[in-house]
Amino acid sequence: MPHIVILGAGFAGVWAAAAAARVRDGADLDITLVAPDDELVLRPRMYEAEPDRATVPLAGLLKPIDVRHRRAWAERIDVERREVHAGGDVLGYDRLVLATGSRLVRPELPGAGLLFDVDTLRGARRLADHLRGREGFTAVVVGAGFTGLEVATELAGRGRVVLVERADVVGPDLGPTPRPSIEDALDRLGIEVRLRTSLHAVEPGAAVLSDGTRVAADAVIWTAGMRADALTEQVPARRDRLGRLAVDRWMRVEEPSGAVFAAGDVAAARFDDSHDVMQSCQHATPMGKTAGHNAAADLLGLEPIDFAPAPYVTCLDLGAAGGLYTKGWDRQVALSGERGKEVKQWIMRRIQPPVDDAEQLLALAGMVRLPIPF
Repeated sequence: MPHIVILGAGFAGVWAAAAAARVRDGADLDITLVAPDDELVLRPRMYEAEPDRATVPLAGLLKPIDVRHRRAWAERIDVERREVHAGGDVLGYDRLVLATGSRLVRPELPGAGLLFDVDTLRGARRLADHLRGREGFTAVVVGAGFTGLEVATELAGRGRVVLVERADVVGPDLGPTPRPSIEDALDRLGIEVRLRTSLHAVEPGAAVLSDGTRVAADAVIWTAGMRADALTEQVPARRDRLGRLAVDRWMRVEEPSGAVFAAGDVAAARFDDSHDVMQSCQHATPMGKTAGHNAAADLLGLEPIDFAPAPYVTCLDLGAAGGLYTKGWDRQVALSGERGKEVKQWIMRRIQPPVDDAEQLLALAGMVRLPIPF
């Protein structure tokens, strides 16, 4: 029986599994998802004070649609033999969907082992446990991008926050349009911003900055830089500067076998003539649905579908200062303050897949381009 193997249980992997199961529709086709954990982690919510609330049990997603879950790390991909080595087993595949996501780029500096992060559930739990019950703590947050801003503004209501950014502006990757609103929020929350500054070292109870300043800190949190999972290096194909695999409009990897698809943070897909997709759940979800559909359609002799993402939007939680909702690649601010935060929270609820409901899950898997009502 033909076999699809999906590596990764983030948004891209879970939706690839659902989309493949929808296309299967009773045909002879095995689907196996390989991932070491028992839950889908809603990674865009890991900055929250209680990260365990931002998980969904994989059993409630995969069992209803008859997708097997192999609990293991995928260690090696043999593209020529069409095999995946995982947890001591060798899984043969007819089509592979690589959806193992991205990883935080960790710095090499003195005391790096003392750093906290919110890149994974384990990391977010460690930070939450460390700060739980403390009042008036000091946290140094390194990196003023999406994650750094959300971590800093979340913590600002509980203690002193110092935000460190090596660029000369906050939110350098967000562009100039939303910056005044972000800067206003940081001012209102009393967050200390150190621009043109980087982290030099971490000591027990302190952060040493590049300008020689030593900041007493209960936690130093690293949020700067993401890169595609290292498994992409085992696929003989072109990769971009983030390590993402080049894919065509069907999410097929541009490599000789033609049997590998990629989705989510490991895939460099074209959004339009001027932009590649972002490493975000907004793009991972339709990429996963497209890859899963096409992997199954390829094996069953059905027509493929093109990747067709919805218009680009961003949502940013700014803690007690509200939030921002922007539209377009120039990030024009559509909503801010409390209304912006309400939209952010609505989107975070919307991205959570339904549990123990095969009919709804399969229906959503067929909606590659979800409408955005704002």
